[in-house]
Amino acid sequence: MTDFGVLMFPTDYAIQPMLLARAAEERGFESLFFPEHTHIPASRRSPWPGGAELPREYWRSHDPFVALTAAAAATADLKVGTGITLVTERDPILMAKQVASLDTISQGRVLLGVGAGWNAEEMENHGVAFETRWKVLRERILAMRRIWTEEAPEFHGDFVDFEPLWSWPKPVQPGGPKVLMGASSRWTWARIAEYCDGWFPIHQDPHRATAQGALDYALGIRSVRSAWTDAGRDGEPDFSIFGVGPDADRVRELAAMGFNRIIFALPPADPDTVLPLLDRYAAIAYEVGSGG
Repeated sequence: MTDFGVLMFPTDYAIQPMLLARAAEERGFESLFFPEHTHIPASRRSPWPGGAELPREYWRSHDPFVALTAAAAATADLKVGTGITLVTERDPILMAKQVASLDTISQGRVLLGVGAGWNAEEMENHGVAFETRWKVLRERILAMRRIWTEEAPEFHGDFVDFEPLWSWPKPVQPGGPKVLMGASSRWTWARIAEYCDGWFPIHQDPHRATAQGALDYALGIRSVRSAWTDAGRDGEPDFSIFGVGPDADRVRELAAMGFNRIIFALPPADPDTVLPLLDRYAAIAYEVGSGG
């Protein structure tokens, strides 16, 4: 069965998170995701992977955990997730507390999409060197998992180091929320198998090749499954994809590949712009979900 969600940058000029969350739940969506950037350095030295001009929502978004708390408070069943949160820019003890608090307040509705980030100057402002970003992300996720699951966790790594501590609440979800990796390099599969719970790539239009070539999602799913098995992991990895447009045929293709969650892209705009598109996505979700 395929679940359907929506994703939007929750900016100060867009539809409010509470209204969007209620509208998504009313239309039968399973989940709502918010991205993040704490800021964008004005130097603009790091090139945006999405093109030449960086859209203004990248420096105009609310903190995702604040916005997701508002969304969770306005709904009953809608899952709330980060898509993605930049773990390289967050203190792991504080982030563990934020995630656990949101999971407790929402009664276990959190999904945690994570990534290392692409903007070198942005993460350097947070004290993280670009070349160490994946090592930092790994240690911070492993440390957070200990905080979520142990009474007096401690962690001693190259980038995270703390003696036994007490931190409550613990997440409602056993072991903490699912951690979904938002990356697609050849190292991604092993990283997922070691310290995440699923793959969370961004959708690429198959008719528009990138400089690196089109991403083979079916191969990625097989690669994750293979790494998962090799690592001796139990259960099934999660396969979610975000940034999908209003194309029912493409949605069917992604579901057939094995994605269990398809997340539609919404513009950070006013309700008069967002809600009709939300209706259009809901119709596609119903059509595909019912086998039409």
